[in-house]
Amino acid sequence: MQILCYEKCGTCKKALKWLKDNGIAVPVRPIKEENPSKEELREWQKRSGLPLHKFFNTSGKLYREYELSKKLPGMSEEEMLDLLASDGMLVKRPLLIGKDKVLVGFRENEYAETLL
Repeated sequence: MQILCYEKCGTCKKALKWLKDNGIAVPVRPIKEENPSKEELREWQKRSGLPLHKFFNTSGKLYREYELSKKLPGMSEEEMLDLLASDGMLVKRPLLIGKDKVLVGFRENEYAETLL
């Protein structure tokens, strides 16, 4: 298991605190410096069971700059994967990567159901 985070992200800090408080040690991968590859994203999206557009950080600066709310609906899955793999800041975080499950974002109840 690993968690992809951005050190300045409040939601990531909450997820890391929750993991620590529950005695769960998980290696942290800095998403900005080590952004996910297209292949990783493709695999994680399958394991998450979520549509690919849910992997976009819709509250991020780049999302707004690129006007992705208008562009995503017309993009193919391959184009979305290429875009996500181009910059870790476009990816919703934290990303908790488990053997059988991938959690996108942090929702305490979802973490509890999956990890406890």
